[in-house]
Amino acid sequence: MQALGRQILVEFYQCDPEVLNDEARIRDILIEGVRRSKATIVTDSFHSFSPHGVSGVVVIAESHVAIHTWPEYGYAAVDIFTCGETIDPWVIQRYLQEQFRSRNVSSMELKRGLFPEPVRHKPAEVVQAG
Repeated sequence: MQALGRQILVEFYQCDPEVLNDEARIRDILIEGVRRSKATIVTDSFHSFSPHGVSGVVVIAESHVAIHTWPEYGYAAVDIFTCGETIDPWVIQRYLQEQFRSRNVSSMELKRGLFPEPVRHKPAEVVQAG
């Protein structure tokens, strides 16, 4: 089976609450993690909640990196989705763990878009459904 993408679901526990509640810092950390993986940044959007917490996404040409933080629990949930064979999502996960000062991490990798035959990531034509 060949997959179109890899998705890493990461749970960061026992993180620095100050880092997890700082929207600008979270943005900088995700952007730098994506750069280190050599992914192509398309755009990003982040939002701070009251009284605490940050959500955001970095859209990359290869898919996305999304985060939701709960500083009051020292917890962050991150979704790292990459397509193709050139980006290593684990580079992003390791950088985020270091920057969040997470002492406990749980990760799961999923293969997305499984096909029995070889797949191309940029098909020549799009097949319309129905």
